[in-house]
Amino acid sequence: MLKQALQKLFECMKPALIVIVGATATGKSDLALEVAARLNGPILSADSRQVYQGFDIGTAKPSFADRAKVPHYLIDICPPTTTLTVAEYQQFAQTLITEFHARGIIPVLVGGTGLYIQSIVKGLRIPRVPPQMELRSQLDTIPQSERYQWLQQVDPPSATKIHRNDLVRTLRALEVYYTTGEPLSAQQGNDPPPYSILQIGLDIRDKVIQTQLIQQRTQRMLQQGWLNEVTQLTNKYGSELPLLQTLGYAELKDHLMGNVSLETAVERTVTHTCQFAKRQRTWFRADSTIQWFDATDPQLLQTVWEAIQSFLTQISPDPSRKSPKDDCALLK
Repeated sequence: MLKQALQKLFECMKPALIVIVGATATGKSDLALEVAARLNGPILSADSRQVYQGFDIGTAKPSFADRAKVPHYLIDICPPTTTLTVAEYQQFAQTLITEFHARGIIPVLVGGTGLYIQSIVKGLRIPRVPPQMELRSQLDTIPQSERYQWLQQVDPPSATKIHRNDLVRTLRALEVYYTTGEPLSAQQGNDPPPYSILQIGLDIRDKVIQTQLIQQRTQRMLQQGWLNEVTQLTNKYGSELPLLQTLGYAELKDHLMGNVSLETAVERTVTHTCQFAKRQRTWFRADSTIQWFDATDPQLLQTVWEAIQSFLTQISPDPSRKSPKDDCALLK
């Protein structure tokens, strides 16, 4: 009955994408799993570390049981010794979405990497310029104050958006300019996708509850063997691997190197994760198109599902249908 109702609804509906965002430890993955199962569609990960092979526990990759329940994509798509650019991620994701839409399938995009989400939802125009290591090494020899002055000369619009102390973005803007001969600002913009999008945001306003959930999440990862994972990755790739400098991995690696106790490493991981969650929340709150829901609501799934039903009804374009809600009612 459910699959028949879905097929009937898809036949009279425009292509669509469901997006679930929010800070870490808000339950995005669990909600996405339930929603995708009801839609009989796949999950597309929007996590900048889940794309890398071997970084599993510390990035909270879905279990094999969850992947068996619902197909997952954009996970483990490149080795940790390479760098996946936002432009490459965007291309992979857009290709998958187009393929699913051609088959009448609604995918669910879920994650906490804001730039990944924006690249799809807003259709960001991103210069296809991979990291230029030789150029970067040359620019690294120049003081940031001088690099920023160069940016002001070659790309004034970008300079107004980039803080003079922002080394990473200054370097990237100069890299794009000297590689392509065109300012970064002239190559940016938006190409909104040709399909309907519903963005669902999960939020935890109580800081005490959020901290507790992050603590529980960290302990769960340790019980699953996170420390052993860091050991294996360090032995295989070396301690200087950039991904081993990221949240959680850096703290645990510091413990393995004998610099701090495990207790201290865990405390720092929790603190830094809370800080990261705050930055995620700030980023997503700036998007007025996101519909927000209380992640601690016992009726969260039902409330979100009702919002999805309403969304699917609204994008049904067939005026001859007497009541599109009838089909949506079958999806409950």
